[in-house]
Formats: sequence, C-alpha cells, structure tokens
Amino acid sequence: MAFDWKGALGNLAPMLATALGGPLAGGAVAAITRALGLGEDATDAEIATRLATASPDALLQLKKAEQDFAARMAELGFKSEADLERIAADDRASARQREVERQDWTPRILAYLVTAGFFSMLAFLFFAPAPDGSKEPIFILLGSLGTAWTQIIAYYFGSTAGGQKKSELLAKTKP
Repeated sequence: MAFDWKGALGNLAPMLATALGGPLAGGAVAAITRALGLGEDATDAEIATRLATASPDALLQLKKAEQDFAARMAELGFKSEADLERIAADDRASARQREVERQDWTPRILAYLVTAGFFSMLAFLFFAPAPDGSKEPIFILLGSLGTAWTQIIAYYFGSTAGGQKKSELLAKTKP
C-alpha cells in the first residue's frame, strides 16, 4: 500500500492539508514542494517519497511553510481551516448554481459519457481479457474514468468535509 502523504500532512500541517481540497490547492502544493526541496512539477509519488523519508529538519521546514501559509491566508482574511473549507464549499456551490442558472447541459452530457465509458470498460474487462500489448493503456484509461466518475458523484451528490473527517477517523481506527 502506498504511503498516504495527504493523511500524514493532515497531522503535520492541517491547514495546508485542508487547502489541498479546494481552490487554494495550487498555493498549498507550492508551499509543500518548496518546504520539501522539490520542484514545482513534483508528482504525488515524489512528494510521498520525500515526506515518508523526511528528516526532522524537513519536517520543521514543512511546519514553517504551514505557518507562512496561515499568515498569508490571515492577511487575505482567512483565519482558520473552517474558512478554507467554506471557500471550497462556496466554490462547489457556485459551480452548481451556474449550471442551474445557465441550463448548461454540458456537465450532464459529460457525466453520462464518463459513466457509460467507465462501466463499459469494467464490463469489457470482466467479460474479455485485455490484450497483452494493451493492458497498461486500458488500465490507465480505467483509472482516469474511475477518478472522473468519483468526482462526478461528489459533484452531483455532495462531498463534505465532515465525510472526509469521518473517513480519516475510520482509517485511524483500523489496525
């Protein structure tokens, strides 16, 4: 099982971890990668590796990055994690409101296409083995469709910070 760097970050730098889930994610990722001595184009795997093997000095740098991020957010009028969660919730609400106001069918059509594609790929893999030379691209496509489908479900049926907290607590209670 891969190292859950976002979960670990929630314990080390909760404000940065909260910011990852909203429109301020770019700033949070930049602060994290700078603190860990990585470039701006660092991948999730690189961040996970660096965080899993971080020295005490690197962890102090990460804590300082969070303090700097919190200070910058306070300058902008955001004083707590709750403010960041509110921003993320407002961002989702405004996207949904835009869809209602404009009667834009594009998100719905894309949702139907992604859903059909995802379950078609699952059925294909269930009933027919993937050709040897095509397995990797098929699995990449399936992973991308699965991720998109999860985001569509979260968009239409909601995904709350409370639900994320519940998941984190359940994960911590497992042996």
